[in-house]
Amino acid sequence: MSNQPATQGAARPARARGGWTLGIGDAEIVLAGARRALFVMTGVLAVIWALQIANWADKYHLTLTYGIRPRDVSSLPDILLAPFLHFSWTHIEGNSGPLFIFGFLAAYRGIRKFAAVTAIVVVTSGLAAWFFEATRSVGAGASGVVFGYFGYIMVRGLFDRHAIDLLVGAVMALSFAYQFAVLLPRQGIGWQAHVGGLVGGVLAGWLLREKRATARAAKPAKGAAGVGSAGTVALPPASGSQPAKIGKAGGKGLAVDPSNPRAELYKQLDDMGL
Repeated sequence: MSNQPATQGAARPARARGGWTLGIGDAEIVLAGARRALFVMTGVLAVIWALQIANWADKYHLTLTYGIRPRDVSSLPDILLAPFLHFSWTHIEGNSGPLFIFGFLAAYRGIRKFAAVTAIVVVTSGLAAWFFEATRSVGAGASGVVFGYFGYIMVRGLFDRHAIDLLVGAVMALSFAYQFAVLLPRQGIGWQAHVGGLVGGVLAGWLLREKRATARAAKPAKGAAGVGSAGTVALPPASGSQPAKIGKAGGKGLAVDPSNPRAELYKQLDDMGL
């Protein structure tokens, strides 16, 4: 985000050890998600560039009117509009590439989750600009959202325990490490919105992490049918005979009533460890 003085114009993924997954899943599902992400981000960029054309034709009146004016209560709703507005062609060109790349990577695992991530980073970056940017300035631009997607991509694999997503996040962090330079205070750059977006992206990764129940599923329910609290197995009695007495016998094997017609079968099953 830049600021200017106000006077200016379904298949399960493969599971690895320790509860991690490769995070690939069914190839068709991943490709379908990638197609949707491509269409969504193409649409987002089309809207931003259409607004830029109208904004440029109107001498950037839209940006000056709907940009974020710090600590002006009437400007609070503008935090939802400012990411779509820019101050110049250079400004929008610099944001478009990273916005498309990071937005696509944030969206390919699900559009609903992507919408939630977008809402979080728009609010956190906008509030950071509203609270902390210089008085009598106007802030606008998609760079706060770019940093939000960036932060989300970097931590998503860690929180979701997806090895592939973790690798993608590491590659993006290394490839775009230079972006961290604009997190530092600099005249004319809305670094506060960048920091707010980055924090929002990490927060979104935590809030929207996948809550898998594998640990709970691995544990048998207490008192489940056929399993006693002491770990003994209840076998059905033979018809017309006394029920088998089954329990712990000195901590070893099963104790079966010898008079039961199936006693020999139970003994063989016990010897086999079944």
